[in-house]
Formats: sequence, C-alpha cells, structure tokens
Amino acid sequence: MIKRQVLVKNPSGLHARPGSEFVNLASKFNSNIKVFKVDQPNKVANAKSIIFVLSLGIKRDTTIEISAEGVDEERAVDALVALVESGFGEL
Repeated sequence: MIKRQVLVKNPSGLHARPGSEFVNLASKFNSNIKVFKVDQPNKVANAKSIIFVLSLGIKRDTTIEISAEGVDEERAVDALVALVESGFGEL
C-alpha cells in the first residue's frame, strides 16, 4: 500500500469539476484507491466514486490523504497527488 498527503490549494476545493477530474483519473488505475481528510480519518471515500468524493466536503486548504493498493498503486498515488498539486487548472 502506498499513501501520501497533499494540500488542496484550488479555490473550489474538490467539488464538481475538480472532483470529477479526480474521480476520472482514479478510475484509470486498477488499484483500490481511497481518499480522506486528514482531520477526519474515520470518513474514507472510494476515490473512484464521485458521490463518495463529494460527500467528504473537501475545501481549499484541506490536507487529504490518498492511498492505493494494487498493481499500479505507486503510479496512481503519484498521478492523483500531481493533479491536486496542480490546482486542477484553477491556480
């Protein structure tokens, strides 16, 4: 299992369009991918489900943890962290 923490910097957080981008990218990998807010570790979402990702209510300046387990776990986490760090094109 690979996991990394990243700060959400874009103004709209992980809602609507950025959330959709996140889920679409996560869905390209075979690994089981989870995401949660570091300050709420008991509320974990399947990163491949837009409903679950949006239910986390991830806003700007929130630190999230992305974890993956499977054959492409490292590539999955690296790609998702890079997407979040890029600000989803909003910065």
